[in-house]
Amino acid sequence: MASKLIKQVTRVITSHRQREGGGFMVRRPLPSGDFTYADPFLMLDHLGPVHYEPGEAVGAPDHPHRGFETVTYILDGEFEHHDSHGNHGLLKPGWVQWMTAGSGVIHSEMPSDDLLKNGGNFHGFQIWVNLPAKDKMIRPRYQDVPPEDIPWFESEDKKTKIKVIAGEVGDVKATIDTHTPIYFLDLRTSGTFKLKIPECMEAMVYNYHPTLIHIGSEKTKIEESQLAILDTHGEPVTFEAAEDAEDGSGKKESRVLVLAGSPIGEKVSRYGPFVMNTQEDIYKAIADMQNGSFGVIPGSSERMRKTDEANKKRTGAGKE
Repeated sequence: MASKLIKQVTRVITSHRQREGGGFMVRRPLPSGDFTYADPFLMLDHLGPVHYEPGEAVGAPDHPHRGFETVTYILDGEFEHHDSHGNHGLLKPGWVQWMTAGSGVIHSEMPSDDLLKNGGNFHGFQIWVNLPAKDKMIRPRYQDVPPEDIPWFESEDKKTKIKVIAGEVGDVKATIDTHTPIYFLDLRTSGTFKLKIPECMEAMVYNYHPTLIHIGSEKTKIEESQLAILDTHGEPVTFEAAEDAEDGSGKKESRVLVLAGSPIGEKVSRYGPFVMNTQEDIYKAIADMQNGSFGVIPGSSERMRKTDEANKKRTGAGKE
């Protein structure tokens, strides 16, 4: 008798669209509807791809965070980071910024002066990762990592490449340090590849590319902007490119983000940019932000002015 096929994809969620920050549109599969938390992941935002005309680019002016980490990954375009601890960086294509907000920080994520002045393309992601209670009030930390410091894994048949942002694949280990065990992979395949994810981790896969992909032992079809929730059952997960190239040369390349992490298993209380363990913690975060404990960033009014002007220009041009 044939063995019963194990279903590794337990749920498929299609992203919804909403405005964030200074007015940019995101595709968001997490949180979505009744799917509010994938321990330890709190949020996944797909930014773009979008083309801005000169003067139209917008970002996220000064705003606070406490109790978790924000992870920004840029595929195209440029974002500039400033924060109330004096950190400043320009994120270009391929860069990752892993920011541990910890006890509290004010930061801004704005388009670079060049992108705002001349226009251009932008494409990227922001992911929120929870922190355990013991780490929620640690000192903020910043890891700005250029693409040359992020390793790639390549399969023996050369048809699969995986950018190892966090975690490890084969003998390739990430350089980024995380507070809890995390896998963050940019997997690209024009063939078939089996990925082993630690059984102790909750896992999900987001298709950010127009090409379809088949995932899991049952070959579930995942389309662009869809998130697959996994139960690996301790077995490797199969990723298979699903569309043939028009020139008959083989399969089109599929591109997905693979996110997996060891669950923290603690109560979560969240309010906007604050993620703590109790409602009392949230009240304290709001009070601390209002009394100036998070600090300030010089130039706040100028960033708001640029954002308002960009929104007016985009709206005047009849764009969403």
